[in-house]
Amino acid sequence: MKKILIIGIVASGKTTLAKRLSERIDVPWYELDCIVHHQTATERYKRTANEQVQVIMDIDKNGPWIFEGTDRESYHCLFEMADTILFLDTPLWKRRIRIFTRFLKQKIGIEQCHYKPDIVMLKLMYKWTRDFENNRESFEAKLQSYKNKVIRLYDNKNLDFIRACLQT
Repeated sequence: MKKILIIGIVASGKTTLAKRLSERIDVPWYELDCIVHHQTATERYKRTANEQVQVIMDIDKNGPWIFEGTDRESYHCLFEMADTILFLDTPLWKRRIRIFTRFLKQKIGIEQCHYKPDIVMLKLMYKWTRDFENNRESFEAKLQSYKNKVIRLYDNKNLDFIRACLQT
């Protein structure tokens, strides 16, 4: 059974990788942002940490999965539950460009998102990126606890390589 956690910061390519990998290995994928921020017919609200974990546990009961998202305290259980952790460590310069191009695409309606694409959100994405880089040492230390199941990727392009890593 394959349980894969794809972790990385904003604009590292997590969603693209999750979609492509899901299709390639026929395993369902879930965006952790959608578990944190639940969308109903009338509103979008943030689930509590306990509610988030409950949703994850309910999904886990159904078999293999791919979860993708940024690192949040509320779902650290996934580090333990995953068979493989793919850390998408895309270069900072590339993430910065992606954040801005994504914002432009969302503003003109080419790309969909689960949030309001405004200047406030754009600034937050750059802030989260800066915060991640400032706290990278702490994140890297956390990954060390799971080093036997972490695969570090610098892009999301080579699915054959990723698939080969998952089979070992």
